[in-house]
This record gives sequence, structure tokens and C-alpha cells, in this order.
Amino acid sequence: MKKVVRRGNQVRIIGGEHRGRKLSFPDIPGLRPTGDRIREALFNWLQPILPGAACLDLFAGSGALGLEAASRGAARVLMLDRSPEVIEQLRHNISLLGLGQTTVQQADAMSWLQIQAQPFDIIFLDPPFADDLLQQACSMVEEGGWLKPDGRIYIEADIAAGMPQLPPNWRKLKEKSAGQVNYFLYTSR
Repeated sequence: MKKVVRRGNQVRIIGGEHRGRKLSFPDIPGLRPTGDRIREALFNWLQPILPGAACLDLFAGSGALGLEAASRGAARVLMLDRSPEVIEQLRHNISLLGLGQTTVQQADAMSWLQIQAQPFDIIFLDPPFADDLLQQACSMVEEGGWLKPDGRIYIEADIAAGMPQLPPNWRKLKEKSAGQVNYFLYTSR
């Protein structure tokens, strides 16, 4: 039996080719899409480098970040999530929008980062806050060579948890907060 997605579980693409489109996502505990205001700020930060970029969304969830990147001109977007329900919905949304440059893989991000790196221009790191994976994910991205030189790393973190220790060669470019979320843009030197 197919899971019914409640009408309230929607995320809106806020810019690019598919601006204004509303897309459904599964009702899964802990799944929280990055809000419109945060995405607007983030994609304003990324606009100079986003067209033609290769993007990795390690904890895709609702798909808000990866689908927004594709809508705004990313050349390649790879979205990962471990939930079969999430993967099924993401594939449906990608097909609905005709985003041929976007692929989805069902995988545990931490295990996936252990394979041989294919460097990306932009990496989105927004793991479920309750899983406490941010520190480990940052280390694995750096150690595995997943980021191209001068690439960008977006990090979203729970204000209450604080920021983890980041690789010493990552330099903060931008920082903001909204509600209970701190969000950052870093680059590698």
C-alpha cells in the first residue's frame, strides 16, 4: 500500500525555472525542509557560482535544497537519503519537474562518503539534528576530497547544539540564523 502524503507536507521552489512550484514530501519524523527565508539567503549567496555547478545534497529529505539548486541552473545534482519513502517521492518530484540533471540514490550518507570521491562544487550538509552527524560529515567530506578547490559547503545546524569543530582549511564566508537554526556558507582554501 502506497503511503499517502498529506497536503500540508509541501515545499515550494522559490527561484529559477520552477519558481512557485509546490512539491510534496513524506510525513517522516525529524524531516524538516529548509525554510523559504533561509533558502532565499543561501541561494543569493550561491548565485555567482551555481549556474553549471555540480551539487551534492547529502541528507536530501524533502529535497528543498537539491531541487532548488537544479531549478536555478546547477548542471548536476546528486541527492542522497536513506529512507525509501523519501527516495520514491524525490524521484517523483524530479520526474514531475523534468530535472534530467538530478539523480537520487538511496544510501546512508556516512557510508556513501567512504567511497572514492567525485568532487563537487557545492555540498549541502543539513543532517537531521537529532542524529548528531554534522561533525562526522564535515570531517568525512574534507578527508575524502569531496569538495573541489574553492568549492562551497552549506551547513545548517541547531542553535542549541552549537557548531562542530570544522576542518582548519574551511573559511567562513557567510553566517545567519533564523528561529532555532544557524546556517553558514564555507569555502575550502
